[in-house]
Amino acid sequence: MAAYDAAIKDHEGGAYLRTEGLYSSQITEWRKLRDAGVLAGKKPGEKIGRLTPEQAEIARLRRQLSKTEQRLETTGVALEIMSKMHELLESLSKSSRDETPRALP
Repeated sequence: MAAYDAAIKDHEGGAYLRTEGLYSSQITEWRKLRDAGVLAGKKPGEKIGRLTPEQAEIARLRRQLSKTEQRLETTGVALEIMSKMHELLESLSKSSRDETPRALP
């Protein structure tokens, strides 16, 4: 951005864009992102691509949330199955009590 701004001052903005293979719309979009604070640069010496401690914590918490949601879903399904089995066993028990014993021939 700084190089493009310097080229504009010398009335060489178009030449700079052609040399770099860029479009003016890209510069406009980058300026919007920069002004919104999205394109904050890395500090000198910081490695590129490494997450900040806050980003790492967010990623860890998202993974933990996903695992917890999966466990909750599994537990819910297991409880449903146990409830249905309980109902089935109760109905079988009740029907066996209601039946009169048959006399053997």
